[in-house]
Amino acid sequence: MPAELSDYQHISGGKVREIYELDPDHLLLVASDRISAFDYSLEPAIPDKGRILTATSMFFFDLLDVSNHLAGPIDDPRIPEEVLGRAMVVKKLNMVPFECVARGYLTGSGKKEYDARGKVCGVALPEGLTEASRLPEPIFTPATKAEQGDHDENVTFEYMASEIGGELAEKLRELTLEVYTRAAEHAESRGIVLADTKLEFGIDADGTVVLADEVLTPDSSRYWPADSYEEGKVQPSFDKQYVRNWLTGPKADWDPESGLQPPELPGSVIEATRDRYIEAYERLSGKRFADWVGN
Repeated sequence: MPAELSDYQHISGGKVREIYELDPDHLLLVASDRISAFDYSLEPAIPDKGRILTATSMFFFDLLDVSNHLAGPIDDPRIPEEVLGRAMVVKKLNMVPFECVARGYLTGSGKKEYDARGKVCGVALPEGLTEASRLPEPIFTPATKAEQGDHDENVTFEYMASEIGGELAEKLRELTLEVYTRAAEHAESRGIVLADTKLEFGIDADGTVVLADEVLTPDSSRYWPADSYEEGKVQPSFDKQYVRNWLTGPKADWDPESGLQPPELPGSVIEATRDRYIEAYERLSGKRFADWVGN
């Protein structure tokens, strides 16, 4: 009989993903259509988002020459038909309790920290940088992992090393910057700027540090069209920055610091976000999303 989701034990759920146990060594990682911003899950969902994120991750796992958590193809028979195209069979890992962030451009929380201190996560930067400035070289800026409703907290490399050990911290910095550099070069060849990205790593049964979770998706990365890039202003984007901008704009009438649940996303924002995610996948991969598994 074909596998069904109810055959597996539900282990945990996050803002976007649900995790099921397949067996003692493997998990099923299912990407939903939910979208989050400012550490809140938003309503309603973005149609096809889970498939787009999965398609993008699978493309980059294949492109990058880095050990990853995949343990089966996208059409693995262990994946139930109801989640086909939005689920990955992956190895169980001992996950590193930090977000590994690489930044090539100054924006978002990095820009706020730079304005206040002249540095980001303890990394000193030149004076005179502004919104969307390209950094002299990519920097590694780790963050703690937050529960829903709480904020990820930027921390220094030294703090991270004190928590997990210097050798592992060095390895994570090296891998994060390697992945970012390779992906940024690829994105540039497709007319896209990869401003920053957030990665997660785990340690497998052999003690190898492997790339896990999603990778280089519009949820975990900031992608800007290269042909309109202009330092000093907020860039148009292919990622969920579009949703963040709407939430902080006058039509939403909502303050991220209010502690109140964000308002529902209007249909126009939902449609535009879906279009941006699909365009990002198609431009980065050179493939048609309509041809993706499960469509």
